[in-house]
Amino acid sequence: MFPAAIYRQRRARLREQIGSGLILLPGNDESPMNFASNTYPFRQDSTFLYFFGLDLPGLAAIIDLDAGTESVFGNDPSVEEIVWTGPQTLLRDRCQQVGVASTAPADKLEQILHEALRQKRTIHLLPQDRSENVLKIWRWLGIAPGVLRKYVSEPLIRAVVQQRSVKSPEEIEQIEAALAVSCEIHTAAMKLARPGVVERKVVAAIEAIAISHNVRSAFQTIFSVHGETLHNPCYDNTLKAGDIVVHDSGAESLLHYAGDVTRTIPVGGKFSQRQKEIYSIVLAAQERCLAAARPGVEWRRIHRIAAVALMEGLKKLGVARGDPEQAVEAGAHTLFFPCGVGHMMGLDVHDMENLGEDYVGYTDTIQRNPAFGWRSLRLAKPVEPGFVVTVEPGIYFIPHLIDRWRAERTCEAFIDYDRLEAWRNFHGVRIEDDIVITEDGCRILGPQIPKSLEEVEALAGS
Repeated sequence: MFPAAIYRQRRARLREQIGSGLILLPGNDESPMNFASNTYPFRQDSTFLYFFGLDLPGLAAIIDLDAGTESVFGNDPSVEEIVWTGPQTLLRDRCQQVGVASTAPADKLEQILHEALRQKRTIHLLPQDRSENVLKIWRWLGIAPGVLRKYVSEPLIRAVVQQRSVKSPEEIEQIEAALAVSCEIHTAAMKLARPGVVERKVVAAIEAIAISHNVRSAFQTIFSVHGETLHNPCYDNTLKAGDIVVHDSGAESLLHYAGDVTRTIPVGGKFSQRQKEIYSIVLAAQERCLAAARPGVEWRRIHRIAAVALMEGLKKLGVARGDPEQAVEAGAHTLFFPCGVGHMMGLDVHDMENLGEDYVGYTDTIQRNPAFGWRSLRLAKPVEPGFVVTVEPGIYFIPHLIDRWRAERTCEAFIDYDRLEAWRNFHGVRIEDDIVITEDGCRILGPQIPKSLEEVEALAGS
């Protein structure tokens, strides 16, 4: 965990922003796979981690804004439980490490909340994705699961998003630690992606690298020759010479900050001429985005820069036609790039998405574009120094989408569907890095992971 002063400062700032009432922050519980003592790997709620830093299940916290107090609620293990877990640090001692003096048994929390309700005090809640926390709030506050969203505190959401969006130097160190492991994972994957190897064999080997560093993956690894499926969870294909693999993965740091990197790998060590052409278009689009990323720039502009660059490249190949700017205005690029160019990253790989993507990536004046492709842009607002953002343009040839667009004659002024037929089974290319916005531009975080055609081919063939 970070030094106690960091957590105290974060909570003090939160108290200043919210003003009065109680802030209730439930931590996560263990989640059973199929019976109570066989659980999924525990992952603490990220906002609870941010403000309280305690990475163990069964906790909740209250910040009493009027009394100026902070309390953590939870139970120390019984002797019977210690038989299974071994000796554990007492909760009060853990709380002292994060600057919290007041602790109480878990069952005291319900009493305090009932008393607050009786006094008609405001209780500030964040949205909850874990069903067990939703049910707890139902028990504590009488708010039924189906209507909980109506009772969340918008001031609290906005305050948390504002704080967590700007990463401190200590947080940047954690992200770079995650990326150091991610670099090892990606370079290993390039070497392991050989003809005759089944995808899952590579995934098993690279996830073992994370475990060897006492961390785990920040999200489910994507490693597939079917790169046109954006979040492909399957690893059943046998790699063949001439294939390209989209590998999107990242490790968490010890304090659960994420890394998120994508590389596209030529199986056998050499890109074909057609693969080089698409790869070069995507890489050039990413380079344009990186050159334009600086404080005050709206991220939707960065997305548009990527889209125009992709359409310029596809026009040179004869797949697209017409003016690239007009093609993007018409949405023609979304046939090949139906997702956003990047998202915020931190304690969550899609940082704070559980609090509401529009609070994180949009403003009262910058609203989500509902059009296909554009609506998938998770970040549109101006970026600020300290924001950590992914930059991940890609080109995807999705046969079902191509067939639908062609049948509906969508954007046919900008797409040559006859020439596109030769590319329908190409699959996809994505290139992704994580950046921090600096005072005058941006910086790619973490160690350099091979990205140029020459670097990738050299490592993939080694």
